Amino acid sequence: MFMHNKNLMYTVRVSEPDPKLAALMLEQFGGPQGELAAAMRYFTQGIADEDPGRKDMLIDIATEELSHLEVIGSIVAMLTKGVKGKLAEAAEETTDLLANITQGNGSHTLSLLYGGGPALTNSAGQLWNAGYIDSIGEPTADLRSNIAAEARAKIIYERLINVTPDPGVKEALGFLMTREVAHQKMFEKALYSIDNNFPPGKMPGMPQYTDKYYNMSQGDGDARGPWNQGEQWEFVDVAFGQGPVSGGEGKPTVRLAAEELAAVEQTAARTKSRTDVNPVTGADLGAGPGAGKTTTTAGKV
Repeated sequence: MFMHNKNLMYTVRVSEPDPKLAALMLEQFGGPQGELAAAMRYFTQGIADEDPGRKDMLIDIATEELSHLEVIGSIVAMLTKGVKGKLAEAAEETTDLLANITQGNGSHTLSLLYGGGPALTNSAGQLWNAGYIDSIGEPTADLRSNIAAEARAKIIYERLINVTPDPGVKEALGFLMTREVAHQKMFEKALYSIDNNFPPGKMPGMPQYTDKYYNMSQGDGDARGPWNQGEQWEFVDVAFGQGPVSGGEGKPTVRLAAEELAAVEQTAARTKSRTDVNPVTGADLGAGPGAGKTTTTAGKV
């Protein structure tokens, strides 16, 4: 059961309408790092989680994200309120109204298509979609994903704060940004409260490969650091033309039944490329200036 408190989680004060700024705010309303995506990610994780404490945390944070969605949506609605009324009531001359709604950054789309209300799109007009939810149903993997999601959302809020001239909007965004920090800390505590939380999942890694660092991009810029040196790591320079790290010829193989092998061989024979001919093609026949060298009908190049 959900109950809605009509008070916003954080009081928002907008100084004046600004449709262009409203369009940018949509990034956190219907964008991949936005509040709806976060709410849906944590709700779906919480519903399926078998741990009662973690379930409670996920549902609490998901519900808070919905309150953040309401704050962002209210900001968008207030930033477009002036244009919304003028657009609905044709209160201005056509040229003035056009100038008001075409302020760039999708503000005209927001006004014309959505009537100035918050839309479930990002700031570029891309529709929200469930593909933003990357949960995989394994807590040690999902919690790491949640930590990264909160980090990305904080960065988007930082960027919005940097381009926001309205002090009231800036203050509200600062609150939302700070809550991303708090959520990240919560998810980290939940992750590290799970014994043996790394590697994610149940199966162990193959020991002969878990501690190797393969230097496969060699040349100027090669660097050593804690990610590839010290007692934890075996540094391996991969030579050009080197065979597979597992040994063998490096060619894929599969066992086939006799009838399957016969069918494969028939297909290979039927579709075999000839190397003893140089056929004239449509590109040759239609070649014009700039085509480069072509094959003539006489077989000459």
